[in-house]
Amino acid sequence: MTRTLLRGGTVIDGTGAPPRPDTPVLLEEDRIVAVGAEGVAAVVAGGPAPDEVDVTGLTVMPGIIDSHCHSTLGEPASNDELFHHRDPAGAALMAAFNVRKLLLAGVTSFLDPDGLFNIGPALRDAIEAGMVEGPTMRAGGWALMTAVGGTAGRMIPESGTAGYAEVVRDRDEMITATRRQIKQGADVIKIHVTGSVPTKRGELQVWTLDELRTVCDTAHDLGVRVVAHCRGAGATRDAARAGVDIIFHASYMDEAALEAIHEAGSSLCPVFTFLANLAEHGAKAGSTSAVQDVFRREMEDTGRMMRRAYDEGVPLLAGSESGFSLTPYGHWHYREMEIFVEHLGLTPLEALTTGTKNGAIALDQVGEVGTIEAGLRADVLVLDGDPSRDVSLLGDRRRFRHLWCRGKEVDLSGPWPERRPLPGEKLATWSAVPLTWDLVHP
Repeated sequence: MTRTLLRGGTVIDGTGAPPRPDTPVLLEEDRIVAVGAEGVAAVVAGGPAPDEVDVTGLTVMPGIIDSHCHSTLGEPASNDELFHHRDPAGAALMAAFNVRKLLLAGVTSFLDPDGLFNIGPALRDAIEAGMVEGPTMRAGGWALMTAVGGTAGRMIPESGTAGYAEVVRDRDEMITATRRQIKQGADVIKIHVTGSVPTKRGELQVWTLDELRTVCDTAHDLGVRVVAHCRGAGATRDAARAGVDIIFHASYMDEAALEAIHEAGSSLCPVFTFLANLAEHGAKAGSTSAVQDVFRREMEDTGRMMRRAYDEGVPLLAGSESGFSLTPYGHWHYREMEIFVEHLGLTPLEALTTGTKNGAIALDQVGEVGTIEAGLRADVLVLDGDPSRDVSLLGDRRRFRHLWCRGKEVDLSGPWPERRPLPGEKLATWSAVPLTWDLVHP
């Protein structure tokens, strides 16, 4: 029996309660077994003496739960790279390499709603089997799309699978694909409710309400939840009416959409991090000002209704959309909480709850993980600083002193994982711009 006593630290338990100074926490195997002096004394008296870790002057809090992370994509800079420069074996190896970065960033659990080549469920199982070091993972398979596609335009085929997409053309294929993904181990079914077409601006709703209900009913009958990518008020409304459990983005949500969310009991995960990184820092990574303006407006327009939804009791989850070049693994998993403070006006304590306690909703493990309470899984982060005053401290890995994931302490002392690109992984170009005569002779 392994027992560890964290002594002298200030506990932020993830429930939204104020920090508790000088509060001991006792871990036993993969569980938190006592919190507070009285509870710890009672448990210690009935068993072997624990190993003590002095965390005086430090903060003890739940590990971060990232409710939207794409662990298999490999940080592509474009859809071309994502769809045409990945193969199943290489993508699986990259994913196994990258999930350790999540741990080093304080993430102890995450939901990967969809990924390349149906790798997610196998990666989850490899982590649980101890073959790969990574956070606790819940995973979807391919994202279900109609033939109109998703955000990759004509790269989505008319049928079959490509990259992270599976195209379903009619009701029978929707039922078959949902059942097959569940048989293959998917924890959630992901629907791409909106998509892009060349002749229209923004994303259009590309599923009917009846089609959405077909997938939701099929998945729910088998005890599996449904999550959905929705950009647009109508798509958000119909996803909730169909029974989608977690709605990602919910861009431009209106009154009807919010009412439907209340009636369905859906949760919201706005995934602002990708938008904010591009809008606020994209110029440093080569993004154009026009693209930055589009994403800035989307975040501003969506933020007002998202705050209202939060005030009205809709669960708000923090997801980073890590896995792209603008959201590389291990760097931005805290960022959504920071955005909730800066753009939605949440207090740091409220924001911390979205990335800890509320994250258990994404994992379907409410009451199992996400808070520092007796009986819950021993996912514990110890850091120097007070994130209840400044949540951005969670972005500075240099402040991390200890991390336990499923009761096992993670070695934070090693170097950051680095690698070279695999052959063919990155998009190679002859030039960044056309080499015109005028360019040569200004």
